[in-house]
Amino acid sequence: MEYLIVALAALTLILVVNASLDGAMARRALFVLLLAFAIRLVVHVLVLRPGLIEYGGDNHGYEGDAMEIVRLWRLEGIHFVTADESPYMQSVAVPCNVFALIMYVCGGLAPLACTAFVALLACVLCVIMYRLARVVGATEQGAFRLLVVVAFMPALLLHTADTYKDGFSAFLVVACVGIGVSLSQRFALSKLLLSGGLLWCLWHVRPYMVFMCAVPLVLGMAVSKTRLSVRRLFALSALLATGMLVFVGAYDNTLIEEGQQQLDQGQSTVVRSGNADGGSGIEFTDGGSAWSALGPKLLYTVLSPFPWSSGSLTLQMGKIDVLLWYFLLFSAVRGAGRLWHHDRHTLLQLLAFIVPSIIVYATTMANVGLILRQRIPIELITSLLAAVVWSRLSQAGSPSESPGDDSSAAPDQAAKPLTPQRLP
Repeated sequence: MEYLIVALAALTLILVVNASLDGAMARRALFVLLLAFAIRLVVHVLVLRPGLIEYGGDNHGYEGDAMEIVRLWRLEGIHFVTADESPYMQSVAVPCNVFALIMYVCGGLAPLACTAFVALLACVLCVIMYRLARVVGATEQGAFRLLVVVAFMPALLLHTADTYKDGFSAFLVVACVGIGVSLSQRFALSKLLLSGGLLWCLWHVRPYMVFMCAVPLVLGMAVSKTRLSVRRLFALSALLATGMLVFVGAYDNTLIEEGQQQLDQGQSTVVRSGNADGGSGIEFTDGGSAWSALGPKLLYTVLSPFPWSSGSLTLQMGKIDVLLWYFLLFSAVRGAGRLWHHDRHTLLQLLAFIVPSIIVYATTMANVGLILRQRIPIELITSLLAAVVWSRLSQAGSPSESPGDDSSAAPDQAAKPLTPQRLP
């Protein structure tokens, strides 16, 4: 049964790529993504499960939690199990329930089938990145380069080659930010409904990320180019009111109080000291205050692990990822300058996620290995800015290609403002 689920995941990927991309681009992207899908399964079978590198632990914990859900289903029937019903899950209800469903179908532990689903999420994420890059203003070639980079980004590849939750969080974060950018171009209630579902899922994966993703969504609605009718405004108000009632009724505390508790826990001296006990732990002279020594913490949050850092084999492998991140960061700075002149609204939405996320993570910084995986969503959103400058370089060599328009154009059009492609 496991192999059947792997085959269904591959078939789903083929359908998604062909439905989302056109013609020759779909064929190019499909080759890349099927290869990325297969590599993840190979890494899972030959590297992570045999323990060739000492890494992980929480992935096995999620599998154990999923099996507990399966046992509960056999007693009470299939239903969504939250942390309120099973406190051992904490904030990973969505991944555990998804894995539980796969295990329920397979009749027991099914790590390969569960990994196939995570790998599918990672590959669909690449498609979303491509489409979002086109919306931001990248050319077709620049967006495809981004798709390839994301598909084989070492940290993302490693954390989507087993039953980690990082693939879920990356997918949900990018999708939410993408909807925010799309809303700024054309408001639609369907997009708002979809964003509500994504935020709900994200709450059960990494709750604090909900607050980081909400800002781009609000900005997208605030600067939307579509005029709101009275009927649409009423529907929007009713939807927001219903959403608040659902959230407030589902938890003992309000979202703001819950978010504050999560932040306080991550910034607490006990948690930071515990994280610093690992082989790649970092301790700062901050007098016990999470907001002190913010400069060095920001430096480590954005740029670590440094090339000269010592540590485990996994940390040394992480340097490959960070070298790619340096290149993306350099390109993103140039891309941000280009967007500043042509599309400041979109730039503001992206920075509204990137900057607060970096600052919040800096206040909890205590472990290089941990920040390497926590930084994945930040790297993905930042890489969208890099795709813009890659498009500019592509235009320099091939002036006929203009962002958002694959038709031929005069050479002097390369200097014209970006014309983003709308998401449907």
